[in-house]
Amino acid sequence: MRDRFGRTINYMRISVTDRCNLRCRYCMPDGITKCAMQEILTYEEIVEIAQAAEDCGITRFKITGGEPLVRMGVETLVRALKDLPLTEQVTMTTNGVLLEEKLPALMEAGLDAVNISLDTTDREKYRQITGRDCLQQVLSAIRASAEAGIRTKINAVLIPGCNEDSFLPLVQMGSELPVDVRFIELMPIGEGRSGREMDNRALIDRLNTLYPGTTPDPEPRGNGPAVYYAVPGFAGRIGFISAIHGKFCDSCNRVRLTSTGFLKQCLCFEDGADLRAIVRSGEETGRRSLLTEAIRSAASNKPEAHSFDRPELITEKHRMSGIGG
Repeated sequence: MRDRFGRTINYMRISVTDRCNLRCRYCMPDGITKCAMQEILTYEEIVEIAQAAEDCGITRFKITGGEPLVRMGVETLVRALKDLPLTEQVTMTTNGVLLEEKLPALMEAGLDAVNISLDTTDREKYRQITGRDCLQQVLSAIRASAEAGIRTKINAVLIPGCNEDSFLPLVQMGSELPVDVRFIELMPIGEGRSGREMDNRALIDRLNTLYPGTTPDPEPRGNGPAVYYAVPGFAGRIGFISAIHGKFCDSCNRVRLTSTGFLKQCLCFEDGADLRAIVRSGEETGRRSLLTEAIRSAASNKPEAHSFDRPELITEKHRMSGIGG
């Protein structure tokens, strides 16, 4: 499927969450606003939407949150998505706290790759950033994932005055382990409205200075806009996702489904389509065609570009964790 600007749309990020239970206290980020369970799509409803998405040419799915692993039985969703006839890939983004114990079931279900969010390797800074003392669980999960052979990436967001000194320790994680370490520029959504983002161009310059012989890696390594570099002697790659200082909207290939069933066209804007209303309409006859029509219409009318450089034009008011960013 192509949008009105000719971009191919073939990738959907699907946000899931779970009812508040004891387990959530140890692995959900601080400040998460929980919604009533009846507002959240069931796995069956997500699969129904994914079937319609495949009718539109969307064949790659990313399971996100919030934190997807707090939702019980999430591996059954992985399997259900993998079993759809046109699915090419199912991946997941997680904070990694529960990953090691869930990894065998996820791999058995067919998960193709995992992204693990990690902004520092310093225990105290990790606790300050996340509100949890779970760094060792995450580091252990990264090693377990890489050693199990599943494609593993680390996503890091650096913020001046907070964790910018974590750059080198994070980079060095790609030395021993075959993991891709990616640095993502902070986008002005939610807490990102502070405007304290790191410029990835400066980080790339620093990488080249620290490791002479570093070269761009042209090999495609995922579904997104990351630019990768090969460091001599490293088992993994170092990547940069530069939404602010390397705008890549002209090649954006994705839409986002929130846990409450709203299909977002762009992180920057609140526009989209309410798919939950369709899957809960009670009219099974013709519902798939209605979903397909709604998905196709929303995706084909994606905005040409975000307006992160003009914050006054941003209409999205939710936190990043609430929209599957």
